[in-house]
Amino acid sequence: MNTHANGTTNTPPRAAFNIPSVHNDNKSMYPPYFDVIIAGGIGGSAADFLMHSVDTVKTRLQGQPHHRAFKYHNMVQAYRLILKEEGALRGLYAGVTPAMLGSIPGTSLYFGIYEVTKRTLTANSVPEVVAHLAAGSLGDLAASVVYVPSEVLKTRMQLQGRYNNPHFISGYNYRSTWHAAKVIVKYDGIGALFHGFKATILRDVPYSALQFACYERFKKIAQHNCVEPGQQLPLGIDMLTGSMAGGIAGAITTPLDVMKTLLQTQQGSKKGVKAANSPELLNPVPQTTKQPIVQPKHYSGIVEGLVWNYKNQGLGGLFRGIGPRVFWTSLQSAIMFVIYEQVLHLEQSLREKGEWPPNAAATNLFKS
Repeated sequence: MNTHANGTTNTPPRAAFNIPSVHNDNKSMYPPYFDVIIAGGIGGSAADFLMHSVDTVKTRLQGQPHHRAFKYHNMVQAYRLILKEEGALRGLYAGVTPAMLGSIPGTSLYFGIYEVTKRTLTANSVPEVVAHLAAGSLGDLAASVVYVPSEVLKTRMQLQGRYNNPHFISGYNYRSTWHAAKVIVKYDGIGALFHGFKATILRDVPYSALQFACYERFKKIAQHNCVEPGQQLPLGIDMLTGSMAGGIAGAITTPLDVMKTLLQTQQGSKKGVKAANSPELLNPVPQTTKQPIVQPKHYSGIVEGLVWNYKNQGLGGLFRGIGPRVFWTSLQSAIMFVIYEQVLHLEQSLREKGEWPPNAAATNLFKS
């Protein structure tokens, strides 16, 4: 998952990732867990929704069948072509329903686990870098239980596009999210909803680490050069630092993102024999007598897929879709941080007025 909490600075608190991590028992330095979870869920899911069309373009670029001529060649060309042929809702925003069903609880869970782990470790004198990296890793692992199944549904529906799509042969043809889930479980088993689980974890954990390291470094540089000691960074600088951190982390982890997409969207291989009700037969591939039938590459794992892609397609095969991925991660990261900060600030203001949280039960349950 591309939603991650960040570290700390030496400026006055304005959000959880801007609050100094010091080894003391002053819990008032941190916002309540309830506020963090709500702000994280809103910020992460809002950013995912706003950037979904770019993620669809990235999925199409990465998931094009190797055994056919590529239809999409770059981000701009793919975006225009999908919009023209399939429209915005059924083309660029295909798969948005499962994406949101996973993003809202997934990002909320991530921020909650991240904050609990970070505060517990720093309170026990664990070095900040270790605490933040461990918190990010545990947050990813916890959220992946919710996020990966939704990611499988999302990527397949993004690759498919509109129902009965005449413009792109994906091998999938689902009427809806519920229909997709039923078909996948019926013919491939419930384990298919966790295809690419290892690849997702191997992508997200280093992404989180790189994003955090870059964000912290950029934040310190900005504080040193852009504002006086004790002052808050302007909103634009916050967006820039978050954007740069997300973009760099996204670029470096692109090969793992490519394998995640391929593993989650490939169909089962049973010695060349397809089940009578295989989803691919719902969207058959037209053949001519002059063209030999070439079977698509079936990947057995992450390492094998990385090696095969490099040997057969070079670095281009490993970094397919890097343009939209970097564009997506940089903007998604910036949007998430800004919304997250603003929601936390609003929650703090409402608390001071006695208007937040909605009920006393929530206050007692999530009180930090």
